[in-house]
Amino acid sequence: MKVAVIKYNAGNVQSVLYALERLGVAAELTDDQEVISKSDKVIFPGQGEASTAMRYLKERGLDKLIPELKQPFFGVCLGQQLLCEYSEENDTPCLGVFPVKVKRFVPENKELFKVPHVGWNNIFELKSPLLEGLNDESFVYYVHSYYCEVSDYTIAKTNYVLDFAALMHKDNFYTMQAHPEKSGLVGERILRNFLDL
Repeated sequence: MKVAVIKYNAGNVQSVLYALERLGVAAELTDDQEVISKSDKVIFPGQGEASTAMRYLKERGLDKLIPELKQPFFGVCLGQQLLCEYSEENDTPCLGVFPVKVKRFVPENKELFKVPHVGWNNIFELKSPLLEGLNDESFVYYVHSYYCEVSDYTIAKTNYVLDFAALMHKDNFYTMQAHPEKSGLVGERILRNFLDL
């Protein structure tokens, strides 16, 4: 199985490669359109800032390629947000795979809810083969200041300040706001489920 991990100047990519290695998959980190197109699975991870990441994708023509891909595709953290239509982070138009907006957390109680949202939180209302073997008591690890709104594409929610889309699914595109590579056995299970799709 050929797995491409998209390189786009975002942080935290190496830990995703290590997580895949632990599952017996040697993925290729690449921004080469041909390599990405011919891969069996594509993973789009990363931490960073939306407008900078989108600029990199456009410079390499990946903004046109990604929405056209037909193989199972997994967007993680910033990778989830960039698959939406728009992010409030620096007023950034994104890839538009999901007709969903990405918003900044604005808690009324700043003592109770710190931004960024960092740490463990549970996912609930699970509905997808991607989440097979997990339940509403499954915890994942977050680091983010922006969130995807709940929509018809939401396949699991998390509550922090409000309910937001923890994971989403549309056609061959799956996404996760938390970091599977930092989420212990739960994250490992989600990555394995994705590779088994």
